[in-house]
Amino acid sequence: MKKVLLLMLGLSLFLVGCDDDDSPSEPTTSSLSLNISGLEDLGSSAMYEGWIMVDGAPKTTGTFSVDANGNLSETSFTINSDDLNSATAFILTIEPNPDPSPNPSDVHIIAGDFSGSSASLSVGHGAALGDDFSTSAGKYILATPTNGADTDENSGIWFLDLSSGSPSVGLTLPTLPAGWKYEGWTVINGMPVTSGTFTSVSSIDEADPFSGTEAGPPFPGEDYLNNAPTGLSFPTDLSGGTAVISIEPDPDNSPNPFTLKPLVKMIPSNAVDHVTYTLDQNLGSFPTGTATK
Repeated sequence: MKKVLLLMLGLSLFLVGCDDDDSPSEPTTSSLSLNISGLEDLGSSAMYEGWIMVDGAPKTTGTFSVDANGNLSETSFTINSDDLNSATAFILTIEPNPDPSPNPSDVHIIAGDFSGSSASLSVGHGAALGDDFSTSAGKYILATPTNGADTDENSGIWFLDLSSGSPSVGLTLPTLPAGWKYEGWTVINGMPVTSGTFTSVSSIDEADPFSGTEAGPPFPGEDYLNNAPTGLSFPTDLSGGTAVISIEPDPDNSPNPFTLKPLVKMIPSNAVDHVTYTLDQNLGSFPTGTATK
């Protein structure tokens, strides 16, 4: 009897040992670290989300926000080790909050390929905006063609080139990918006021809320004649203000210019209407950083 009991005990221990060996192990995790500068606060209706490309498919690394000083709410993210080891690229997107989709939005802001354990992130990567905007350039004039009279001419801005005597394209900008649009702005008494969003530099922009009733030229621009925002009065004089071309997320959750402003220039304090002025590059406004696994 004693031998039988010992045999049964040995058999049970063997079976338990087999069960332990066959039980699935917990997946291991690793940390992904982000060091990014130049991002801005998106407010409560949008958030940033990171993604790694694994076998050609995006996998989320988590979401975070950015405060008014550009500080990320999270800089370290716990990821499945196998996925992180296999990751070939990192992409940062802007997502709605709450987000109805588990997939990345079209609004890819910076990205980079992993070389070893690190990826250098920029807007120029093909999975982001796809261009470094180093060839961007712009010209503009002050004029108010939509009021049908030669009055208040310094109250309108049009992004065109009049130096040849005839209106021609004034902006040299790369074609944007899905999820982005250009927007013109004039900073008037410290307040940025839109001149409209656009995707083509040789067509009218998508809105003219302040213009008069006459047709404007076939280029982005605006006459600030009507419906002045609170705190301003139209017509006005744009001299001493600032002309800006920004790159905006689409859809855009903010009425203010986004952090990407490739072209900026103060309008001369003695600006004369129908004279062509030049915008300056402002590529230092673009976010950059690294992702480290």
